[in-house]
Amino acid sequence: MKRIAILFALLINAIASFAQKECSHLKSNQKQLKSNTLSIAQIEETEKYNVHYYSLDLALTNTSTSISGIVEIHAVTLVNLDSALFELYNSFTITQIRVNGNTINYSRIRSAIHVPINLPINSSFIIAIDYNGTSPTSGANPMGGSGLTSKIDPTYLNQVTASLSQPFSAYEWWPCKQSLTDKADSSTVKMTVPSTCKAGSNGLLKNTINLGNGLTRYEWKQNHPIDYYLISVAVAEYLDYSIYATPEGTTHPILIQNFIYNNPQCLIDQKENIDLTAAYIDLFSKLFGLYPFYDEKYGHCLAPIGGGMEHQTMTTQSHFDKNLTAHELGHSWWGNNVTCGSWSDIWINEGFATYSQYLMLENIFPNERRLQMEQYHSSAMQYLDGSVYVKDTLNTKRIFEYRLTYAKGAAIINTLRFIINNDSLFFKGLRDFQIKYKGGTAKCIDFKNSMENTTNINLTNFFNEWYYGEGYPTYKIKWNCINKDLSIQIGQYPSGAFLTQKFTSPLEISFSRDNLADTTIRFDIQELSNSYLIPQIGKVKDIKKIDPYNWLINNEDSIIFDAKFEIYSDSINSSYKSVIKVFPNPTDSYFEVYTKTAELHSITISDLMGKIIDEQQFTKAIKFDSSFYINGIYIIKVKSEFGATEFFKLIKK
Repeated sequence: MKRIAILFALLINAIASFAQKECSHLKSNQKQLKSNTLSIAQIEETEKYNVHYYSLDLALTNTSTSISGIVEIHAVTLVNLDSALFELYNSFTITQIRVNGNTINYSRIRSAIHVPINLPINSSFIIAIDYNGTSPTSGANPMGGSGLTSKIDPTYLNQVTASLSQPFSAYEWWPCKQSLTDKADSSTVKMTVPSTCKAGSNGLLKNTINLGNGLTRYEWKQNHPIDYYLISVAVAEYLDYSIYATPEGTTHPILIQNFIYNNPQCLIDQKENIDLTAAYIDLFSKLFGLYPFYDEKYGHCLAPIGGGMEHQTMTTQSHFDKNLTAHELGHSWWGNNVTCGSWSDIWINEGFATYSQYLMLENIFPNERRLQMEQYHSSAMQYLDGSVYVKDTLNTKRIFEYRLTYAKGAAIINTLRFIINNDSLFFKGLRDFQIKYKGGTAKCIDFKNSMENTTNINLTNFFNEWYYGEGYPTYKIKWNCINKDLSIQIGQYPSGAFLTQKFTSPLEISFSRDNLADTTIRFDIQELSNSYLIPQIGKVKDIKKIDPYNWLINNEDSIIFDAKFEIYSDSINSSYKSVIKVFPNPTDSYFEVYTKTAELHSITISDLMGKIIDEQQFTKAIKFDSSFYINGIYIIKVKSEFGATEFFKLIKK
């Protein structure tokens, strides 16, 4: 979801698991989280059954948040169950509850509703709730009040009643189980509204029935797994403006059904941007896999909500700016098809939806892509700290904080793309993830494992540094060019105290040269200070830019030309240099490193771009098989246990 002003209910997922063993920044002592309406014990009760279908049959108008009707919860027991618990805001009146058709007595403590079930494990049951009332406002429910609103659009003066349930405001307008990891297999939404209005919701419009008394019933049905907060209603004096998309891989056009204001100026103003939606579906289907709900529809309902909300198959939006439309459409894959399994990992939803905006610009409006990524970086660096991973899910402002969840979240996906360094493989990884977790939920660790399986790249450092870690690197460069050989030292330090101390993502630097074209070189970064020798690059005039293509969130401290700097004269103690030998050099099959001292030494062998070929420890001597090395120049770094360091150039022929 992308909004200008965010008003959400303060309620979190108490059952969220944080045990991701491969990433060192996770804390084992995470505090147990609870909602502002349910206790931990009550939330655990809701996890004793699994919802497979919701049916909503409601009466609504476009002029108020009064609502009445019947909601059915179809579920199956996961244990021997004596009662089931669901939520409904305490201002609503419940006139009757039935279980499997039988009227029952129930208990109610504020928003928690207990109904007796008395069924063994794996038993199906249906709870039907007849209720009526008015949804709370933010004044009545300061921690929420956004579940259902009725507002007048300031531009077109149409009044709209629309839902917005994320993260936990669904219970403010309909009785439900608010658990991210329990998706219903399907849902039905029927709305009886004034005949001057239309009512939009999820899936396909199966029936429109004129009831003959100034009321019309709209019946929507969708047959895909859906999370509770993605079920939606929108009622207004709408005009249906439908178009179609034909992405590669589908056998029939995909309906894009747009409920826009029944105001002639609205279509005039919005048509051009609405029509772009088809191109966005085509693009994202190529990048992420075929639009997940191709057998139903995509669409929009206009509502003055200050931005957009990615209701499954029918997004609610206040306008049709191309960035907003692309963002909310991106959620069809990232948030709807695959939903974050915990609000701590909202990045699965919002980071990727925000990156979808960038991909739209990259492919359709390429002149705007650079400015967009620069904006993400600028937002992420407004403060020195902050991880994309949400540590405090009691704080909904943090969950949906633009700087970290959206801007930094999107920027680090671009960094991941750079690390993989193969667009075909990167996007295949995204598609594989979408296939594996289709219709379900996933956490960051699931995404990490899936991408590693596709790319065969260890991504632990990336997630520790950029996702769980905080801040960003600031680079300091020292360089010299002698006889067309470039010596360069790349140092870095983190943006603030006690933050991630080292970022090992590759770094690109662009150089200008005498009588030669500018060139960009990609360096592998392993340490806080890294030294490289680039032979025969030509006469380098200057370093033009660090990270010229904005792959990394980073800052620049200084770029220093040092006429005395050479990679092989790095302030090494002369007595230390005299006791280390590398032979034979050049080599064709093996070489040895020998020292006269008994100190423990560490040795690192890397190519000219900094990629480590081998790392070992030794005391007196060590022998290496170089027969598998590609012919060329390698850098040997030898460091004693007392800190003295020396570099050697090894030639493999």
